[in-house]
Amino acid sequence: MSSMSRPNRSAGNRRGSAGAVAQPSPWLPVGMLIVVLLPLLLMPLAAVFIFAFRGGVGAFIAALLIPDAQFALRFSLLIAFATAFLNGLIGTFAAYVLSRYRFPGERPLNIVVNLPVAIPTVVVGTSLLLLWGPIGLLGRWLDPLGLQPMFTPFGVLLAHLFVTFPYMLSTIKPLLDELETTYEEAAYTIGASRWQTFWYVTLPALRGGIFTGALLTFAHSLGEFGATVLVSGNLRLRTQTAPLYIFAQFEAGNIAAANAVAAVLAALSFVIFFFLLRYTGNGR
Repeated sequence: MSSMSRPNRSAGNRRGSAGAVAQPSPWLPVGMLIVVLLPLLLMPLAAVFIFAFRGGVGAFIAALLIPDAQFALRFSLLIAFATAFLNGLIGTFAAYVLSRYRFPGERPLNIVVNLPVAIPTVVVGTSLLLLWGPIGLLGRWLDPLGLQPMFTPFGVLLAHLFVTFPYMLSTIKPLLDELETTYEEAAYTIGASRWQTFWYVTLPALRGGIFTGALLTFAHSLGEFGATVLVSGNLRLRTQTAPLYIFAQFEAGNIAAANAVAAVLAALSFVIFFFLLRYTGNGR
């Protein structure tokens, strides 16, 4: 009986090894994917760095030392940090309310808070101008008082908050929807308040989502252009972000200066998505 079972096992091993050999080679589809991505993603990204360093490292550093370039980079980083922080607070609160409460108009509100993803950013800038601008619905009453949010850093921040709000919401709300309520209910039974339950039970489970949403918000804010160009006025050394500086330098024919700042933004984007892949578990 045992002598008969040995050939069967060896036959099974041969079939398993034959099945492994029969797997299709990945080289053809991978090669086709690289051919498609070369003109769409890889070559354009490489072109930014090639032109940025065409004049050498010294010319690249000199282009970044221009006061306008330094202001644009600092201003973009400041706005991106502020946007990520504020949307981290507002987006987490909105996700908690939409996930934990049921109320009339819940579905329409869910659609409205995600609309900025579908709305062109130029339309966002136009809508903010029509509300807060000098001739806007509210701006016309604020302008005589000397309170004009448009064409100021505050106006830029408003535009970035509007555009990036769904990124934080879409990363946190699914986590809340999947989070078991038994832990929160157990906290309530031992006398914890709703705030204590959120702080000690719910929030620790959302740390990964908050980190991911903050990075996505920061990255998108760093490269935001359409809404910013309308609400900022593109004023140098006042409201000009890095993308607006790049656009202005290209229009003026200063290709080296534009590409130097573009290379910095591209490098920052690589760093951000490295952290996303490394620390959110998506790269495993």
